[in-house]
Amino acid sequence: MQSLMAFPDDDRRAVRGVLLDIDDTLTTDGRLTAKAYAALADLRNAGKLVVPVTGRPAGWCDHIARMWPVDAIVGENGAFYFRYDHDERRMTRRYYADGDAIAANRTKLDAIGQQIVAAVPGASIAADQAYRETDLAIDFCEDVPPLDRDAIDRIVWLMTNAGMTAKVSSIHVNGWFGEYDKLTMIRHLFDEIFHVDLDAEKARFVFVGDSPNDQPAFAYFPNAVGVANVRDFADQLMSPPAFVTEERAGDGFTEMTSRLLCDEDLGN
Repeated sequence: MQSLMAFPDDDRRAVRGVLLDIDDTLTTDGRLTAKAYAALADLRNAGKLVVPVTGRPAGWCDHIARMWPVDAIVGENGAFYFRYDHDERRMTRRYYADGDAIAANRTKLDAIGQQIVAAVPGASIAADQAYRETDLAIDFCEDVPPLDRDAIDRIVWLMTNAGMTAKVSSIHVNGWFGEYDKLTMIRHLFDEIFHVDLDAEKARFVFVGDSPNDQPAFAYFPNAVGVANVRDFADQLMSPPAFVTEERAGDGFTEMTSRLLCDEDLGN
């Protein structure tokens, strides 16, 4: 991982948009700071596409698509994208699975969640589970005392043993049925909504993240950026980002935005 200052100026000036994780990338200690939110608005005001790509639930994503300065959002680790058209007052919701499959999986997710909580002391169903449509989130440090690596690995094993895909974020282990990830739905979004050939244009989009579940996007986008806390997972990253910020979490995202827009006059 190179310093963010090594991001070539010509590549930086050519960037058309930013995709970003939310937890511990945009937020800091569980909060969205005024500086980080202003950085989102600065990107949008500069004419960049802005797309959060998160493990957070559908209920949150509906709000974010409507209320934040973003062009769309990918949620539940790639289960869907939402795009709100403010002019038409219309939400587009596109899911990887069909409605019958989503409904059939919900009962299984509930049962597996209870099994995991019983098997791993200290683990808890995530507080935002009620707002999820497609996945199971097990909290290992957001609202519970942090669990050690062995406990997290045990959660992952229980999910995969039940036939689920399991990914570790900075706060949750997320599990779902289906062979998709964040990058899968990013591709659908760019093809179906933005009409961008992402394979041809991927160097013109920056993905910003912080944890192992961001690795498919880190590997795909040649100008991917990790906020400094990505180093906390260095021993788990097979595909690290190309660049890393000096600052952690939301301050790192703000640093990245300032670097990206350093030639822009935003009228601030």
